[in-house]
Amino acid sequence: MVKTPDASRRSDRSRRAILDAALALVGEVGYNKLTIEAIAARAGVGKQTIYRWWPSKAAVLLDASLALAGDAEAEGGWEGFPDTGDLAADLKSVLRATVDEFNDEKYEAPARALTAAGATDPALGAEFTQKLLEPQLALYEERLRTAREAGQLAEDTDLRLAVEMLLGPLTYRWLLRTAPLTHAFTDALVDRVLDGIGKVS
Repeated sequence: MVKTPDASRRSDRSRRAILDAALALVGEVGYNKLTIEAIAARAGVGKQTIYRWWPSKAAVLLDASLALAGDAEAEGGWEGFPDTGDLAADLKSVLRATVDEFNDEKYEAPARALTAAGATDPALGAEFTQKLLEPQLALYEERLRTAREAGQLAEDTDLRLAVEMLLGPLTYRWLLRTAPLTHAFTDALVDRVLDGIGKVS
């Protein structure tokens, strides 16, 4: 008896091949030279297969980045923000990992491409923020909320502002390449921000 091919499995393989191809190509040629045709050729599919699932190369890259983030989380076994009771240590741990990702070509190229595309495409920018950034920001807020409830931060601490104080300088340095992005930088950043928002000694 001939076994009927599993169409859903074949579809999943094609989808993953497309996402992997988009990530590889954006690192090789950059976002401006990235094309649906090139992605299709690298993935071994017809371009109509891509257009059936995504309206543009930016949409492909966004889904590819979401998959990459999921892979990174699975590999690290990390399911949420660490809470050891030491807020500074937890923040430094996460920001150091962020620095490592930003300095890794595998993550850097698609992140820069999406950031640039989102700056000129409001709809893409909003989707990028909603699907990729907001879930991460929410984890920071929740960890800071726990610290505030434990008396480690001032009661009137604006949690979103505190998160942006932590991530804003890091993102600025990464985007504009004003200086090396290092663990020492993020450690100092955490210390200064916590001093500013009323960390209890």
